[in-house]
Amino acid sequence: MNKHISLICETLDDVRKKSPLVHNITNLVVTNVTANATLAAGASPVMAHAPEEVADMVGIASALVLNIGTLDVNLIDAMVKAGQAANHKNIPVLLDPVGAGATPLRTDSVMRIMKEVNINILRGNASEISIIGGYGGQVKGVDAVGSFEGLGDKVRETSQRLGTVVAVTGATDYISDGTRLARVYNGHKLLTHVTGTGCMASAVIGAFAAVQKDYFMATVAALSYYGAAAELAAQQAKGPGSFHVALFDSLYNLTPAALAGLVRVEIE
Repeated sequence: MNKHISLICETLDDVRKKSPLVHNITNLVVTNVTANATLAAGASPVMAHAPEEVADMVGIASALVLNIGTLDVNLIDAMVKAGQAANHKNIPVLLDPVGAGATPLRTDSVMRIMKEVNINILRGNASEISIIGGYGGQVKGVDAVGSFEGLGDKVRETSQRLGTVVAVTGATDYISDGTRLARVYNGHKLLTHVTGTGCMASAVIGAFAAVQKDYFMATVAALSYYGAAAELAAQQAKGPGSFHVALFDSLYNLTPAALAGLVRVEIE
């Protein structure tokens, strides 16, 4: 077993052993499924968004995941408040910029959060990250549109420019910390036929970052695990509905030892 696969499996084992509390401020569409994905991975979710309590909740959490899927101004205020509390506590903050580029409110909200909060991990689809990175892009609702040439180079350059780990999830996942670049080949096309699977991936990354302080490797490990679980789920699914249920089961049942034989990752 090479050192990267060993670390990926060890990180999953740490999540299971430590069951870190992951504070999610997320969107109305996916609150239940992201909480369940976090539980299935072995971590503990809390879904609190009231501005009056977010800083207190961060105080007992090990990671913070911010997701702007169904945003409003008050929610963004709460995210900034929580993010600043997380920075003060020195726990990882992940931002999922759902639909960035679709409307001025979304794009401006992402830019505000990134200006006022130190984001450790930025995870989105190719359109969202291309827009944030200044490369342009097109979003249909909250989904990526079009093809993206040289995506790995763009992810690395965006990471360098923003000073944060950047992950683009898709048929191949690209992750960079500005120096290293990883390609994760695990996953299945059924992930694109169920609402919230990207948001679930973000929550799982938050759980892994809570126990692995190399946030680049935490992200690689989480997406390898999540993609491998999707592959296993697809083997028993008849369509999107049964796949969704099977995905939770696979996340729960996938062991570090089994994961070692499923990981398909390149790191340069």
